[in-house]
Amino acid sequence: MDMLTILIVLAIGATVATMFMGLLAMSGGGSADREFSTPLMWTRVGFQALTLALLVIAVMMR
Repeated sequence: MDMLTILIVLAIGATVATMFMGLLAMSGGGSADREFSTPLMWTRVGFQALTLALLVIAVMMR
């Protein structure tokens, strides 16, 4: 695998991990939900944007 493929896989993994952490925070409710849900959502959106940018770069390079 080349470096770009590895970066894409890592970005997808980070997106999925952040999504599940957000789901766990929301399922707990209470103060954990209020404190962590919004920052985790924005982190997930950032990882999704990174993944999409890496995919566009990969398509343009091939």
